[in-house]
Amino acid sequence: MECSPDSTRRAQRLLNFPCPRNNTDTTADQELSHQGTAGAPQPQAPSLRKLAMSHLMGSALSTSTSPAIKANEDGHAVDNSHAHGPLPPPGAPALTKALDTLKAAGSVASHPQNGPPYDSPYSRSISSTAPTSPRIPPVRQNSGSQTPRVRPHATTLNIPGMTRSRASPDGRIPDRDVAAKLVIIMVGLPARGKSYITKKLHRYLSWQQHSTRIFNVGNRRRLAAGVANPADASPTSAANRTDVPSQAATILSKGTKGPDIVVEEPTKLDLNTPATTSADCPKMDQSAKFFDPKNEAAARLREQVALDTLDELLTYLLHQGGAVGILDATNSTIKRRQLLVERIKAREPKLGILFIESVCHDQNLLEANMRLKLFGPDYKGQDPYEAFEDFKQRVKAYESAYEPLGQWEEDNDLQYIQMIDVGRKIVQHRLRGFLSGGIVSYLTTFNLSPRQIWITRHGQSEDNRIFKLGGNSELTERGHSYGEALYRFITYKRKEWLIHQKNKIAESHFPPKPGDNTPPYPELNQELDDKNFCVWTSMLKRSVETAEYFDADEDYDVKAWEMLNELNAGEFEGMTYDEIAAKYPEEYAKRAKDKLQYIYPGVGGEGYLQVISRLRDMVREMERITDHVLIIGHRSVCRVLMAYFMDLTRDDIADLDLPLGMLYAIEPKPYGIEFHAYQYKEETAWFDELPSYKPRKTVDRNS
Repeated sequence: MECSPDSTRRAQRLLNFPCPRNNTDTTADQELSHQGTAGAPQPQAPSLRKLAMSHLMGSALSTSTSPAIKANEDGHAVDNSHAHGPLPPPGAPALTKALDTLKAAGSVASHPQNGPPYDSPYSRSISSTAPTSPRIPPVRQNSGSQTPRVRPHATTLNIPGMTRSRASPDGRIPDRDVAAKLVIIMVGLPARGKSYITKKLHRYLSWQQHSTRIFNVGNRRRLAAGVANPADASPTSAANRTDVPSQAATILSKGTKGPDIVVEEPTKLDLNTPATTSADCPKMDQSAKFFDPKNEAAARLREQVALDTLDELLTYLLHQGGAVGILDATNSTIKRRQLLVERIKAREPKLGILFIESVCHDQNLLEANMRLKLFGPDYKGQDPYEAFEDFKQRVKAYESAYEPLGQWEEDNDLQYIQMIDVGRKIVQHRLRGFLSGGIVSYLTTFNLSPRQIWITRHGQSEDNRIFKLGGNSELTERGHSYGEALYRFITYKRKEWLIHQKNKIAESHFPPKPGDNTPPYPELNQELDDKNFCVWTSMLKRSVETAEYFDADEDYDVKAWEMLNELNAGEFEGMTYDEIAAKYPEEYAKRAKDKLQYIYPGVGGEGYLQVISRLRDMVREMERITDHVLIIGHRSVCRVLMAYFMDLTRDDIADLDLPLGMLYAIEPKPYGIEFHAYQYKEETAWFDELPSYKPRKTVDRNS
């Protein structure tokens, strides 16, 4: 058979080799051999045959993108990709026949009503505008309607601001990557710091822009038992506030009073039905007898409450865009943990599961945790002595049936972390995924040492005076005066803090006396006088010069960090906001619309998400050290750090008002943080405390 000129041209385009004009008895392989000996470029014959055969075999070649590997009778692996029929041997006339059918292929594709004689991925591809051009095969053949994906998508890194992909252009975990999402199940006896750990994990993961939520079984249990009002479960309800400082997590841009730090994370009883008051249902005894494993009625209630809370968590992950759900409960038996795992697998088998167990051997730590529990919602308003005795009985009830993490989880290939004495020792098993790895790294930084963390911006710089962005200018005279006043004030507050801590330790009692409601720090091994005071600046002149008085005092450890540098404005470095608005109105409007996601154009340009990513290790270091630290940073850096410690919402980070002259003190506590704000007064060269300070949106962009 002689190839026609038209078919010859099509074959050359498709197979990239010439067809002989007059040779009717020579097979395709022989033609390739002749051309090879003639010195012409030799093509890859197997791939060419496969390409031509795909037009003949159609769906037989497209049913799967992965080879079917099975064992033969001898136990050796063999490729059964073509189990429905072997490929023709080399030299078969199939290639020549395929060339003859190329003309018909074009007409078939142009008349779909006739239907193709085969179901090839090439025939299903988009028609080319050039009639003689070859078909373009689809990028992925296993995502079509006839070949649904069986295995889950790969679980790869997703960090907002640092990773971008087609599946997740914003860097967050896409809804399709179910296996990358995580169910964290807390395990441990009461008063072991589980709620403390969950709150810090929630704060850290949310700050890293991973949608995270806590689901507390205890709150749901109290509602189900009729001992708590659904209204009291709200973090903003007056009845649920304690005497600790404001958390200020959701008050920016809302104009409402922020919630106070609460011991338990609030969770509604049922999101689908109207809330009932405690008067609508009979109250159930919540004393130590309620937690006795022999109390079958109470055990059934606790189990059902745990499953209901888990269902709410799974709904959040699977249908509400969540990335991490934390189940805060004791989950102290293998039976309960097995029940939870089975429930998760039945709902979505690809979800990641991570157990975190908090174990406490340190008696000082247990004492601090128990003191905190005595003022929690279960013992609200009760005599502290009676509450303490009842709580000890509750712990004994749990201990009688307690089964720590270990063999069962390992036999079932489940990942877990054992955290002993709040991070002094970490045991991990089979951790998978970037979230689990990041969590265990963060948990190793925990400590409950008494200390203060101070955050402020540098003094006024020359560029601040003329409202220029970025740059590396020096301080003005007013800026140098601020640095001197800052040194004198911090030195005074350092001595005052030391006296206050020693008095608090001397006056504390256990069990606590009425009115003694401040739990002591569990870590008082070292003398408070031995604490160092670190002063950390950026590498920029205006930050370094603000710390010049600290640097001259040997009692302060001053260090400059590049990661504390101001956000880089790229091409807009050295410009004012008015100049940007006039010269680049589109960029100005884009940034005003979404400051958190915006990235300044040009080489080195950054956005707030990039600042969050480079400050991740800085935050871990601030959590790890047991010394005092003062950060002298810049507006974007201070905003990001304050957002972490104050648990600000995602939309509030880039709008937090942090003018020059503000100084913030953060004191980590076993229950959260103690927060103070101070404002610099030039007339007195001193700082005045603002007792009613609440974070707010920026009112002056040049401040």
